Amino acid sequence: MESFYLTDTGVVRDHNEDSVIICTNDEGSVLMAVADGMGGHKAGEIASSIAITNLSKRFNETFFKMNKSSAVEWIKTNINEINGLIFKHTEENPESKGMGTTLVLSIITEDYILFGNIGDSSGYVMKDQKIHKVTKDHTLVNLLVDAGELTEEEARNHPKKNILMNALGINDPIEIDIFDCSMDVEEILLCSDGLTTMVTNEQIEKVLNGEGTVEEKVIKLIKKANNRGGNDNISVAYLVRNKRSELV
Repeated sequence: MESFYLTDTGVVRDHNEDSVIICTNDEGSVLMAVADGMGGHKAGEIASSIAITNLSKRFNETFFKMNKSSAVEWIKTNINEINGLIFKHTEENPESKGMGTTLVLSIITEDYILFGNIGDSSGYVMKDQKIHKVTKDHTLVNLLVDAGELTEEEARNHPKKNILMNALGINDPIEIDIFDCSMDVEEILLCSDGLTTMVTNEQIEKVLNGEGTVEEKVIKLIKKANNRGGNDNISVAYLVRNKRSELV
């Protein structure tokens, strides 16, 4: 496996509230995670950092030899405990009231691949050189699409498309959507909405299918988002399970 992750402030913002990680524990299982903080300078970045730092620490310390059902429970338990840490920070630091963070994660083992998400950071897989979104955004407009009140095209340009219905630090207890993924996926990409609001799925797919190393492709995606306006922080975590030459 090859992987790379990177976060960028973007063109418009003057600080970065995103956090991102890829880590491997002692048994070879991999955790990928992206968190997009909210709540303003020194608040959103704290929330996303609490989420990513604690998640990766717990993964390295406690995630060992779990079957799929145990892994699902591990995700739910630890995310709720981390959510509690964010609420505790807010209680102890009133100036950070209203801070929160999205979270998208993937756990890759020899036996299964799981995704989890809260908010509107996204998880994708590549299979047969085609990109597929695994996660589902927890936004107001997505609820309206599901209810048949908006079309996908209307949602894409809706003025309230960034209103979140779920995030760490906002709801307690928290519910995380968990997705079971087939083992034949070749590549996994997680990102904050700073990428997906600037770059289409088709453009992401084109970059991932193009020339370059894993690192070069991540950098190229972030450059594309910045070239199209860079309105938000941009974070990308990308993992290739097999080299492209081995898949041909």
